[in-house]
Amino acid sequence: MGTFQGHLLAGVFFLVFSLYYAVMVSLALLRGQRLLSPPLPPREKRGHRWWQRVPVQGMMKVVIALGGIIPEFFYPPGVNRMKIVDWEDPRRPFIFYDNWDHATMYGFFMLSGVVDIVSQACQAWQNVKLERAAEALAFCVLTLLMAAHLENKGTLEIRVHVLFVVLTFLVSLVLIIEVWVPDQPTLWVLKTWLGLVLSCWMLQLSVLMYVPPSGQPWKAENPGDLAFLTIFFCWHLALGAAVLAAVYGLCSLWHHRFSSWRETPGAKYQPCPRGYSNEELEKLGTEAMLQDGGV
Repeated sequence: MGTFQGHLLAGVFFLVFSLYYAVMVSLALLRGQRLLSPPLPPREKRGHRWWQRVPVQGMMKVVIALGGIIPEFFYPPGVNRMKIVDWEDPRRPFIFYDNWDHATMYGFFMLSGVVDIVSQACQAWQNVKLERAAEALAFCVLTLLMAAHLENKGTLEIRVHVLFVVLTFLVSLVLIIEVWVPDQPTLWVLKTWLGLVLSCWMLQLSVLMYVPPSGQPWKAENPGDLAFLTIFFCWHLALGAAVLAAVYGLCSLWHHRFSSWRETPGAKYQPCPRGYSNEELEKLGTEAMLQDGGV
């Protein structure tokens, strides 16, 4: 992850899931759902083919996490960073700690994906609380490792990563609360907004540190650069809210259009009213027969 491509991959990873949750939350609010996603039926009623039982969300976590772990150790081709200790050095120092740090982050998100797959595809009943706990654990580990990642960094990198740690801590806090207090629409919206801000800031971080648009690197000794770093972060807070509002607006248009298409006038089943007498019912039946005969 210590490259532009590595930070970009992590930012896209978070952005994809944040947009996915934004769509889910928007539709759940528009439909008035009490649950963000309905619980799965027992395993014997989910389908006999394995691809019908494997959750897409869990597979995405596993695949994207593997896509982040493998380059940490084997990119560029020909290198191998799987060693932890340099045994050739008499001091036996630890090596490649940044790569192991990033791989550990990805590994816990992959663990969350594996828990989703086991819970939804292998167990008789879905364990939603276990899935939420695994996701909360992944973000707690991310927060802890990113806090340790600040050591031996420059002032600019520390400021950038501190703001990122604040976001990961808040997401972890919301996810932990959801384990014990689930199905709260306020937490759905808060979690989605924080996820969007986190992913946008991750993308901003990769551009700022590796390919600044001005062509000039940001300098820690420049007070203007440090000031605008915090200003940009505040703008990302508004950007996350704007993206969430835009997703909600698009989902609202789709929801109302889809609802109007399904509920066309005259196409909905009308139950027979029970307040009519037998004479009124016979009269209604005679009128209906005359109308059928006139067609």
